[in-house]
Amino acid sequence: MQPLVVCLWICAGTIVATWLLSVLTREYSWVDRVWSLSPIVYVWVFAAASGFENARLVLMAVLVTLWGARLTFNFARKGGYARGGEDYRWAALRARMPKPAFQVFNLLFIAGYQNALILGMTLSTFTVYQAMPTPLGLADILVAVLFLLLLAGETIADQQQWNFHQQKKAEIAGGRTPSTRFLQTGLFRYSRHPNFFFEQAQWWALYLFAVVATGSVLHWSILGPLLLTALFIGSTVFTESLSKARHPEYADYQATTSAIVPWFPRRRTTETAEAPAS
Repeated sequence: MQPLVVCLWICAGTIVATWLLSVLTREYSWVDRVWSLSPIVYVWVFAAASGFENARLVLMAVLVTLWGARLTFNFARKGGYARGGEDYRWAALRARMPKPAFQVFNLLFIAGYQNALILGMTLSTFTVYQAMPTPLGLADILVAVLFLLLLAGETIADQQQWNFHQQKKAEIAGGRTPSTRFLQTGLFRYSRHPNFFFEQAQWWALYLFAVVATGSVLHWSILGPLLLTALFIGSTVFTESLSKARHPEYADYQATTSAIVPWFPRRRTTETAEAPAS
């Protein structure tokens, strides 16, 4: 059986499983729970279909496995796999939608579209699988180094966020008021969502392997990283609307700090600089 067909069957089964689990448990983060696991399966299906003889495919599979292992660890320590570990954004969205509308959204978008997107993110491996195998070269090494640098960046961002929230919990438990209610230092001084940036950029880097393998900059599997970027843009807008509603001072942070792509902070206006912290 062709590896793409195998992956399509796996994807279809995952859609059904995550949808059924969400209906049975009334938790809607089941796709989040497979987000770091399914891509590993897909890329190794393509590597196995080549008999593990295509070095480029094996390298891509190893890199995605490293990505998945790190993301799984970070998701697990935040309680994502625990009962009741639903992402707070689904609960907020559920409260804004009529129940029937949300259930349709759950089937078509949360379970359906997102699982299809996860497969789409990995389809640069299908492009590499179809291309004439060639030995690894300098371009492959440079792309792999870029991927690892982006992986390190996301690791640092997530660790900084973890440390901040642990310190915040400790301050609250000790009866103290946290000095700030959201992280604004480290990488978060240059981007409000550096982890979002590095996450997307890794999949764009993976796409570069397909560019190297085919010698063509544009081919259809670019839809994977493009649709992922579109998803993150929508998710960022929604996440920030919730942050701003809970923390009015978040507007000052928005005014001075890049949303996703890390960049030098903008100078605070006099009004912003003199505004009292709440």
